[in-house]
Amino acid sequence: MKILVVDDHVLIRDALREILKVLKNDAVVLETADCGQTMRLIEEHSDIELILLDLTLPDGSGLEMLAELRDRHPSVGIVVLSAYHDRPNVEKVLDLGALGFIPKSAERAVMLGALQLIFAGGIYVPPEILAGRGPRLAEVPKRAPAAGPPLQPIDRGLTDRQVEVLALMMQGCSNKAICRMLDVAEPTVKNHVSAILKALNVTTRTEAVIAVGELGWQMKLPRVGKVQQTRG
Repeated sequence: MKILVVDDHVLIRDALREILKVLKNDAVVLETADCGQTMRLIEEHSDIELILLDLTLPDGSGLEMLAELRDRHPSVGIVVLSAYHDRPNVEKVLDLGALGFIPKSAERAVMLGALQLIFAGGIYVPPEILAGRGPRLAEVPKRAPAAGPPLQPIDRGLTDRQVEVLALMMQGCSNKAICRMLDVAEPTVKNHVSAILKALNVTTRTEAVIAVGELGWQMKLPRVGKVQQTRG
């Protein structure tokens, strides 16, 4: 597995390299310190599977680069690490399709756990963001009443196709990427996404990710050739 660490601080890159080696001892870890180096290196290494991206870079906005990377390289997973982990910032990052947001202030054990979750196919959201979720998300129950079985997507009115779209949303895929993977038109995907948000009683992709976690759903990726390449 080839992983790219993007951060202008050498000590941060060193620390992340050591953590990655613990989780993926056979990983090839590449490093860059700014946006320009990052874009050039990605063009040279088309087999990069994961990018750990700082938002504060000396020659540009990490958020803008995240959006560009998700558009130009939708099969590459991106995890953001930043010192600025306020709720709006985290939501913006996840809405842009990142697989997680890890605060730089997090302890080593937390970073290990967060990356382990991401490698297993999950999305990491800082606990403080989960604890501070808004009232719309708080209305989504985690489980059905004890007397009945757990709620399932069908109980929320989701179709099989919408479940597939939701599974890809959980992987950080953009609408364009979902179109290509499922071979459907973009307006159709947008309609599915709108229906999913309405069914979950949320307004953003970030809230949808958190709501799915609250409901305890295990999302399986659809069996599509291109999908199997999205996370490596």
